[in-house]
Amino acid sequence: MRTRLFTAWVVLTTITLVYLWVDAGDSGGARVPNTVITTVVILMATIKVRIVFREFMTVRAAPTLLRRLTDLWVLLIAAALLGSYYAGLAMR
Repeated sequence: MRTRLFTAWVVLTTITLVYLWVDAGDSGGARVPNTVITTVVILMATIKVRIVFREFMTVRAAPTLLRRLTDLWVLLIAAALLGSYYAGLAMR
């Protein structure tokens, strides 16, 4: 169990560091919206939320229905975030 949680923590930390690296590669002073970076960040956040649900909120040992519902919730939120972002781009 401790090894599993440590591994989850390492993965979460790595994803965060990758995000910081991607964000640091952005243009100098002014922030310019970048569709690829925004999409990658939302997908990384989705992965992190699923890991937190499974490993730190003990959904991994929950009944199958609850595991599936949390996965569905994560996917719906990711779809809503990406959909609203792309809809906002289309309205510009």
